[in-house]
Amino acid sequence: MIRLTVLYNLPPGQDEEEFVEWRLGEHQSANMSIEGVVASQFHRILEDGEPAYRFMTTVDWPDRESFERGFYNPQVQADLEENLKKIADALFLVSESLVEEQKDVSGRTA
Repeated sequence: MIRLTVLYNLPPGQDEEEFVEWRLGEHQSANMSIEGVVASQFHRILEDGEPAYRFMTTVDWPDRESFERGFYNPQVQADLEENLKKIADALFLVSESLVEEQKDVSGRTA
């Protein structure tokens, strides 16, 4: 699994509720429509005081090849360039999952 993680803030003057509405609607749909994407999550970072980053987006692909084909698609990159105007201080991380375990609601490993 390849995961793109983006940590970011909003630029001064950007309305947070308006941004969240866009991010949960139009932008979430756009993320999920990228070739090869199997999951996309959006998080508001909770931290006492002033967090270094206010938001985090993660997008998952099953493998490196599908990530490169999807993320580096010229239209995806053009859309990304436009979307970067809505955020500030963006930090992009690409990681490869080496192990994944999950528990069900009863606490048993699934």
